[in-house]
Amino acid sequence: MKKSILPALIILILSIIAALGSQTFLGACVHEDGSFGACHWACRALLGEGMLMAVLSLMALAIKKARAGLYLAMLPASLLGLLTPGTLIQLCKMPTMRCRMLTQPAMTILFSAMLVASLVGALMSRKGDQ
Repeated sequence: MKKSILPALIILILSIIAALGSQTFLGACVHEDGSFGACHWACRALLGEGMLMAVLSLMALAIKKARAGLYLAMLPASLLGLLTPGTLIQLCKMPTMRCRMLTQPAMTILFSAMLVASLVGALMSRKGDQ
């Protein structure tokens, strides 16, 4: 197994955790009146961003010639996932709410790790091209 696919495998695992987790165990607050807060929509966006990262990582595993470019495409995609909860889409106001205490820190960790893995993958793929 080539070393340049290891970051893609890591990103695939992390992106699946982010996508599924944003809808289940890392998901948004449940409001008492049954309404959706802004955090619900942040988690819906995180579902799409996690799926995007999963597809890009699968493509990086499958297409050797485009691997470096796919890793570079993952950089802004992971940055988008990093900025979505709390910055691009507001979360609940109270700091004790589930979205502030669980979702935002978890997604920050997951998408930061994907950002680092993307950068490492791009550098490893670039070195392999020379």
